[in-house]
Amino acid sequence: MSVRGQFSSKLGFVLAAAGSAVGLGNIWGFPTQVASNGGAAFVLVYLILTFLLAYPILMAELVIGRYSQSNMVNALQGISQGPVSKLSGKLSGYWALTVVCLILSFYSIVAGWMLAYALASITDLLGLEQTSLWLTAFSTPRNLIFCFIFSLLTVGIVHKGVSDGIEKWSARLMPLLLILLISLIIFVATLDGAALGWEVYVIPDFAKILHSDLLISALGQAFFSLSLGVGTMLIYGSYVSKKENIVTLGAQVTLVDIGIAILAGMLIIPAMYVAQHNGVTIFTEAGELINGDRLIFTVIPELFTAMGDLGNVISFVFFSLMAIAAVTSSISMLEVPVAYTVENSSQPRSRVTWLIGAIIVLISTSIVFNFELLFGAVISFTTQYSQPLLGLVLSLFAGWVWRRDSILSELKLGCPEIEHSLFWKIWPSYVRFVCPVIILVMFYHSVFN
Repeated sequence: MSVRGQFSSKLGFVLAAAGSAVGLGNIWGFPTQVASNGGAAFVLVYLILTFLLAYPILMAELVIGRYSQSNMVNALQGISQGPVSKLSGKLSGYWALTVVCLILSFYSIVAGWMLAYALASITDLLGLEQTSLWLTAFSTPRNLIFCFIFSLLTVGIVHKGVSDGIEKWSARLMPLLLILLISLIIFVATLDGAALGWEVYVIPDFAKILHSDLLISALGQAFFSLSLGVGTMLIYGSYVSKKENIVTLGAQVTLVDIGIAILAGMLIIPAMYVAQHNGVTIFTEAGELINGDRLIFTVIPELFTAMGDLGNVISFVFFSLMAIAAVTSSISMLEVPVAYTVENSSQPRSRVTWLIGAIIVLISTSIVFNFELLFGAVISFTTQYSQPLLGLVLSLFAGWVWRRDSILSELKLGCPEIEHSLFWKIWPSYVRFVCPVIILVMFYHSVFN
């Protein structure tokens, strides 16, 4: 068995784990949800629910991971006492491996679009109009080529290992992401129309704050944006030193994730109203703000087009930001099956990474060639159905299967006084009783409504 990697510093872990959480789910998904659900009302509910649901489940993953020092399949078996729970843990681990590979397969396609649009900004500046049209038009060749390029970037980082690959590149990409994001926020805020967007973003519509759709959307966004349920945070937790206070680290990752999401809203929502000021349609026929892929690939590009050559420069920065966010998440997703295979075989890490990367590219290729049939189905199966249920499994294992004295002993390693803290007085019972109920309600609503 290969020697396990480990993050070399507390900051390295926080940047890597925050990078996993800060993906397209934040930069794209969060503003989209804000646009669809009452602006600041959604932001307020999201903040509350992130700490009511997402943080407790995140802590379950991190603590299980550090205790077991292994992948999700072995970890859930390791904290189980009887044959039934061990089998359940094994099956749940394999389910998570399958789900994370499927998520990465469609995620790589979408991330490839970001790369294509960033490149199109350069070809526009160079006057290569036909090339730009090809880069921004939906086609099978374009989707395949840029999915492959993005996958190469991901594999190239992960095959280097935890400290030399994931940690090193997270430490480079996360600060760059923040710099680009804040720079764009400041620039967009100076444009005509931005003030109205800020008003929509910061003034809540309290009439919508208890609407069931808003509540479920906020729950789902908090859950998905923190990469919960599929083992990414569990495997990252397994690379944390036993000396670290993992409760504090989990809170720091959650706060960074929330911060990036809120910053993304500060960029996207004002940008939409700047686009409207420039004659771009930002509302649907039903009177709702345009969201999803139409927002990112139609509304925002039309704004950049209206700005001339400067718009091409801003477009390049924007889509580079999106691509960076995608990479910081994709490396954590690929690490899940890589860690499992390395720890359960005699194969070297580099070979395993390239092999699994190739398998995921093949899955992506199947989706590209059967886009109408598979793309939406894979997204629904993984994010709408599987992730909440896997989160439920993790809360059940942390709350019911794993012995409470073992959990306390693990937490004490990095924080000897944890037994007397507010966290320990609330979290064990909360993850045992409250989290499963909230997740089941969320799952029922998302499936049957």
